[in-house]
Amino acid sequence: MKLIIDAREAFAQKKAGKGQWTKGFLHELTSRREDLTVLTHTTQRITTSVAFSGKLLWHFAAAKYAKISGCDYYISPTSFIVPYLLGKKVRYIPVIHDLIAFNNEPHEKRAKCIERLLLNKTIIHAHHICTVSEATRSDLLARFPHLSPSSVTAIYAGPMHVQVPLSVPDQKTIVCVGTLCPRKNQERLIKAYAALPDSLKNQFKLILVGARGWDDAEILRLARITKGVEWKDYVSDEEYQTLLSTATVFAYPSLYEGFGMQVLDALQRGIPVLTSNRGSLKEVVGDSALIVDPESVISITNGLRQLLEQTDLRKEYASYGPIQAESFTWKRTVDLFLESVESAVY
Repeated sequence: MKLIIDAREAFAQKKAGKGQWTKGFLHELTSRREDLTVLTHTTQRITTSVAFSGKLLWHFAAAKYAKISGCDYYISPTSFIVPYLLGKKVRYIPVIHDLIAFNNEPHEKRAKCIERLLLNKTIIHAHHICTVSEATRSDLLARFPHLSPSSVTAIYAGPMHVQVPLSVPDQKTIVCVGTLCPRKNQERLIKAYAALPDSLKNQFKLILVGARGWDDAEILRLARITKGVEWKDYVSDEEYQTLLSTATVFAYPSLYEGFGMQVLDALQRGIPVLTSNRGSLKEVVGDSALIVDPESVISITNGLRQLLEQTDLRKEYASYGPIQAESFTWKRTVDLFLESVESAVY
């Protein structure tokens, strides 16, 4: 097959979740015997890469290139703009990460407007649709009942690295990774941490990792005034792995996730995880994490206390995590992608 993929986010200096997903997917896809062209913003050390400049103009250039390339499929893992421009002229496969724009969960306004405007037409003309979780697939089919279930396939995700050593907990660090915004729920997490007994706060610090997002002023204010809380901003992949290598607990009480790749990274390392059952998170963690009500500060506090006070419980979750993480690999994701595309009816 002759494929073209929008890989801009895979090469972004500061990658959010969609960028990390695209990076993992692209790395595995390039190992297959497919005729693959990689579209980027800047020239990359990939033989079949093509770079276009600009922001809005990039999409028009990419759409034009796809139309004249004679490709079999255009893969769009992070944006609906090029598929919208292609319409019926080129077969394309969008990858849908979540339906945050259509839910009540807080979301960045510009992204919400673009997704609401473009998604319906994008899925109507798509050759096939992929989602990153069964939860997102269910959300999509519920939101757009005209879609045939056979036209949508969940292909999941994989960890940042195929093999990593297990965490050696330092017995003093709670880590939370995610862009600062209401949906990631750092505000309630900080309040829950502040409500812990002094004995636990004296032993454990809460480290927030993530770039600034939207509506994050109160999160930053609380992080600055709450003793024991440290905000590290965006960190490199190397520092991210270092933090995970010694984390005692990974806290991720998100209000909604399309997948939750950070949780998978924590499970892979055997870090006890505290999370919620919103979106795909229960699907990703199975029975290998402590589930809390993300809208209840008390519930989050109680969950933290359980994990921090009960060594045996932490060991139990630490043993379950790597086994659960083995269910998600980039090989499986790309296999599912190629199978779904090849079996789709023209």
